[in-house]
Amino acid sequence: MTESTCPVHRPDGDGHQNVDRRKSAALATRNTEPDAGAHWVKSASIARKVLRSKYALQAGAGADQLHFDDPQHAPVFFLDGKEHFNKRQKTGRFLSPKAVAEQHTEIMQRIATELLQGFQKEGQAKLENISFQLAIEVVGEILGLTNSDQAARAKRIQRVLHSSLAQSKPGLPRLLLRAKQTFHTMNFFWRDVKPAIEARKTHPRNDAISFYLEEGYPTKAIIVECLTYGTAGMLTTREFITMCSWYLFEDEELRQRYLASDNKGQLDILLEILRLEPVAAMIHRKVDEEVTGLEEGAQPAGETYGIDIRRINVSEEMAGECPFSVDPDRAQRLQATGRYMSFGDGPHSCPGWQVALHETRIFLDLLFRIPGLKLEHEPDMSWNPQLKSYELRNADISCTVSR
Repeated sequence: MTESTCPVHRPDGDGHQNVDRRKSAALATRNTEPDAGAHWVKSASIARKVLRSKYALQAGAGADQLHFDDPQHAPVFFLDGKEHFNKRQKTGRFLSPKAVAEQHTEIMQRIATELLQGFQKEGQAKLENISFQLAIEVVGEILGLTNSDQAARAKRIQRVLHSSLAQSKPGLPRLLLRAKQTFHTMNFFWRDVKPAIEARKTHPRNDAISFYLEEGYPTKAIIVECLTYGTAGMLTTREFITMCSWYLFEDEELRQRYLASDNKGQLDILLEILRLEPVAAMIHRKVDEEVTGLEEGAQPAGETYGIDIRRINVSEEMAGECPFSVDPDRAQRLQATGRYMSFGDGPHSCPGWQVALHETRIFLDLLFRIPGLKLEHEPDMSWNPQLKSYELRNADISCTVSR
């Protein structure tokens, strides 16, 4: 295929239409490889086979190191087979498109509006801080973490998540890190989780903690659930919002299209950016059946596979023509959903993808209508080896001050 056949035409000064403008590609390429012993999957067809297999088990992210006395009380992320299916069916009601439309959208609108009003009063902020606060509050509402001071709760959650992802050398440094992790986790429990539990024992609400109590979850399991959803729904959404904002700041045509589009049109743009800049670069599965089609030949049951999401998302097998162009009409042309591999696939695909997409959509629609909005400093990028994802910091934004 030549660039002249590209269906997208957005002049960029040198006449190219399929230029690779990805922000995090070089950083991710240097840091992305499968776990030791895992087969590197770079083909969309093989990735689908692995991810959709009924014999695929969650791997990586410490899945093989966590054990629960009662699997019914384990987070859905760490379950497999029938137990995983049943748990996902039960908890899916908090994350479904219906829940987003009927329950969460109003919450997202309210929280985003409040945060951006604060930004307008100050006239400046770090975008990643606002987006993280948004993600914390939205996930907090879904979980039911609403019975403690909002600002203090956000700081405590941030300390727990950051300490849980930190690494240290063996010996005393590791012991000190574990002590720090325990302290922040218990502080989070006593000040945020416990008050929410006590409140819902007498006045249940339509949130996750009420459901956990109804199902007889022990306190430890509830804490683990809160932290699991915190990592999945807060840290990754922060990066997603910041990255999408970066694209809209630098591309006026794309920004104007976003602001003029309906909900679906806006989601198409966000999904296309996420295709190019997936927050999670690689996910792992262990498959208890033979897998064929790999470069190294057929592999027996019990092997582990690292799915290279970034590489697959920009392959012509997955994306069609001009895989590096930002083309919001791509999914419709390919008669695809637009998710690609960005949220995984199969039974263990991201259960909260609808929540992440819609809170991002709502926030950016409000953000880019603020008078005088500017990106004063492009984000600094670093790599998180535990999450296998990029991190964006120091995205300084400003606007006309509103008194």
